[in-house]
Amino acid sequence: MIKIEVKVQWHREGAIFTDNRYSRAHQWSFDGGQNIRASSSPHIVPIPLSDAAAVDPEEAFVASISSCHMLWFLSFAAKEKWVVESYEDQPIGTMEKNEEGKMVISNVQLNPKINWSDERVPAKSDIARLHELSHASCFIANSVRTKITIAD
Repeated sequence: MIKIEVKVQWHREGAIFTDNRYSRAHQWSFDGGQNIRASSSPHIVPIPLSDAAAVDPEEAFVASISSCHMLWFLSFAAKEKWVVESYEDQPIGTMEKNEEGKMVISNVQLNPKINWSDERVPAKSDIARLHELSHASCFIANSVRTKITIAD
C-alpha cells in the first residue's frame, strides 16, 4: 500500500462567509515542497470569488489523467527501445450532467503529439499498442468512471 498525502489549506480572511461571497482561492502543498495556488473554476463560481490564474480541481483532474498516461507511455516506449524526443498533450475534459443529473467530467480526450528519435520510429500499430498499455496501467484511469479517449 502506498499513501499519497497532500495538504489543502483555505482561510476565510475576514469574509462574512454565511452570505456565500467568500474567496474560493486556496493552497495545495505537496511533499516535495511544491505549493500551488488553487481555486474553484471561474466557469463554476464567478470572479472575484474564483481566481482565474489558479489551478482548479477540474483542470488538475484532466492534467493528472494526461500526466499518468504520458508517464506510462514513456516507460513502455523506453522498455521497447523506442526513443521519445518529446511528448506534448493538450487534453480536453468535458463536464456535463450524468444520468443522475449530477455534473461530472464525463470524458477526457488525450491529444498527444510525440516526437521520436530518427534512429527508430515505431509504426502506427506500435504507437496504438503503447497507448493501450499505458491506459490499462494508469492508476488514475483505473480509478475513475470518466471515459478516456486518445485522438488519432
